[in-house]
Amino acid sequence: MRLVKRCIRTKDTFARLGGDEFAVLLETIEEISQAQLIADRIRAVLSFPLKLNEHEVFTSVSIGIAHSSNGYTQPEELLRDADTAMYRAKSQGRANYEIFDKEMHTHALSRLHTEMDLRHVVEDLFLNNTSPLQLHYQPIISLATGVIVGFEALIRWVHPERGFISPSEFIPVAEETGLIIPIGRWVLHEACNQLRRWQERTGQAQDLIMSINVSGRQLLQPDFTSHISQILEATQISSSSIKLEITESVLMETATCVTDQLAQLQELGVRLSLDDFGTGYSSLSYLYRFPINNLKVDRSFVDGLGSGQDQIVQTIIALAHGLGIDVTAEGVETSEQLACLKALGCEFGQGYLFSCPVDPEAAERLVSHPAYLVK
Repeated sequence: MRLVKRCIRTKDTFARLGGDEFAVLLETIEEISQAQLIADRIRAVLSFPLKLNEHEVFTSVSIGIAHSSNGYTQPEELLRDADTAMYRAKSQGRANYEIFDKEMHTHALSRLHTEMDLRHVVEDLFLNNTSPLQLHYQPIISLATGVIVGFEALIRWVHPERGFISPSEFIPVAEETGLIIPIGRWVLHEACNQLRRWQERTGQAQDLIMSINVSGRQLLQPDFTSHISQILEATQISSSSIKLEITESVLMETATCVTDQLAQLQELGVRLSLDDFGTGYSSLSYLYRFPINNLKVDRSFVDGLGSGQDQIVQTIIALAHGLGIDVTAEGVETSEQLACLKALGCEFGQGYLFSCPVDPEAAERLVSHPAYLVK
């Protein structure tokens, strides 16, 4: 508190709201730039190391700014909007500040509605065994043969009033609230169940691999591996038929905490895929340290094939092959991209050139009648 007080004027008010949240009331601020200047001062002061029991500790601060010119009638409205701006600053990478605007309020309300609806969805999912959540499946193709080798399970939410809600809208909310844990468990169970149903109905499905996205919060659950084991036992499918997809950013954030978890999954026989490879900043040593079976080249690199990014994709493929890891290209949409990926030695691909994500019945038809696919 002493450090922050040095950054403000004597006529300003500084107070602790609770926990690690504080508020500063700046008097007679006419231009928002004046508040920004003070915010920069606070950030700079709190970036210096602090002495704590003979140890140096480092901290950072996220700041939200709301200006009285927005026409507030109650003081709590000012605090509410500053709080909204602060959370936006945190979502942008922390150690930052954001200025409140009307769009933030609209976004906050929309997020609140999404959270409340999502809570009802999870409640219905486990109490009433009903849900508007669905899984669609996008085929993963062997580029050498054109044969379907597996599917990626992709979650869909069709709201009774709002219609289709994009995963990019509700998955971050699920992550922040912890709802991703029960939703993720449902996805794992449903995808494994679906694979078992296909295997029972058609001989062509016996060797299919089901790829399932896993969040960092799921990986950090101490019972995650045992839960996977329970699902495999309940559905009676082989552990080698499951591939868990972990994004590069998630692995970077959780690497020090999930080493044992990943080793246990390897012992169980479950495959691991590193998704969105090349878009983050992870150390290449992770590829040596962790039991990764597959790299997925991000669609942004596939889009750039033929326009200067061929060398990047070639390097990723060469790196993977040098480590005994196979490669899947995401977002394959043109025959030119397909030809280039084949020439570079990429083993697998998925994208709209082959098929969009489809419902379970359509996916089963693709497995039974592969002529539906572009070769």
